[in-house]
Amino acid sequence: LLSCRLYCEEAKDPKRRSCQTVLAEALDIIIRSFAPILPHLAEEVFQYIPYKRDSEGVFRTGWINASSAWKKPGIEEAIEGACAMRDSFLGSISGKNALEYEVIIVIEPGLLFELMEALQAEETSSVSQLNEIMMASQTTLLSELPKEIPSDANIIKGTFLINLEGGDICEQSSYKVIAQPIAKAKCPRCRRYTAESSSTPCPRCLQVLAAGKGST
Repeated sequence: LLSCRLYCEEAKDPKRRSCQTVLAEALDIIIRSFAPILPHLAEEVFQYIPYKRDSEGVFRTGWINASSAWKKPGIEEAIEGACAMRDSFLGSISGKNALEYEVIIVIEPGLLFELMEALQAEETSSVSQLNEIMMASQTTLLSELPKEIPSDANIIKGTFLINLEGGDICEQSSYKVIAQPIAKAKCPRCRRYTAESSSTPCPRCLQVLAAGKGST
């Protein structure tokens, strides 16, 4: 997830910048957490942080105080639900490369479907947060089973219990994950199977390269 966002997206793409923001926040918390135990090491790491600092020393930054902006209602449940589906998918292809598959997630309209929509607004995507969690080359989110399902597809059924607002909102939803080998070729740049041929980058990478802002 990190390498794809950092090295395959455009330099100012929101997905790449958000990844950098999370890494910076995590590094800041780690440094301040072990500073009381390893003060000299913490201070040295702090001095070499490659971005602007609000203080001259780690011991002048104060204790950890996470911003309320990080606490987005429902996002934790959305991630947990997506991870449960990913585990079902990976368990069905044990020992195989997840990138060689595309997945179709089928959830009846309801709270779980809405949570997954927060991770993937488009019906089908190879770059959404949901697809990154699923670790496949492409993910499709549907509210009903497709009319045609390939004979070589694996259909995994599962349920997920949603618990919001400290238990005030509880809903158990069922889902189906359809995993099938993807028909496209591996992109020589991002390594996902989303290209028309193995010698040509996928549409996303072609766009980034054409803009001249991505990391090659």
